[in-house]
Amino acid sequence: MKQSRRAKRMERHYKRNKGAPAFNMVSLMDIFTILVFFLLANSGEGEVLPSTRNIELPESIAEQKPRENVVIMVTATDILVQGHHVVSVSDVENTKGLVIDSLKVALESQNRHRILQGATDKNQPLEVTIMGNKLIPYRLLKKVMATSTEAGFGKISLAVMQKAAAQGRQKI
Repeated sequence: MKQSRRAKRMERHYKRNKGAPAFNMVSLMDIFTILVFFLLANSGEGEVLPSTRNIELPESIAEQKPRENVVIMVTATDILVQGHHVVSVSDVENTKGLVIDSLKVALESQNRHRILQGATDKNQPLEVTIMGNKLIPYRLLKKVMATSTEAGFGKISLAVMQKAAAQGRQKI
């Protein structure tokens, strides 16, 4: 049977558009690029403090995030500044006085390094974060804090693990 011109035109039209639907790859690439940039920009909210298996931090309901500054780690056997061994705990316990000389030298070295880089405003007090195992004796922690103050660090923070606040407790 012979087809009319209109039927032939409709048949051509349906054959032409009958193929698989095409995805617009440009739009998909734009969406994925924006998603990648979003994830990269928000991934900076991670931990600022170095993780270590030798230190079990005490728990607290503190809500402030740690800032990037000099980190003193006090393990059961060693004291480290920025991950570098400074002195052993047994040597510190045998010394008299509050100032640990080798720790003071290491902290002053970190202070000189900071000043050379011009990282922050000169009027702001220097900050140090102490990561200490929750089982270390207070007299050792007191010596580390006194040495930090003696080395010119006016702002001392103690690193803790954040835990959820009790439900019956109100925030003050």
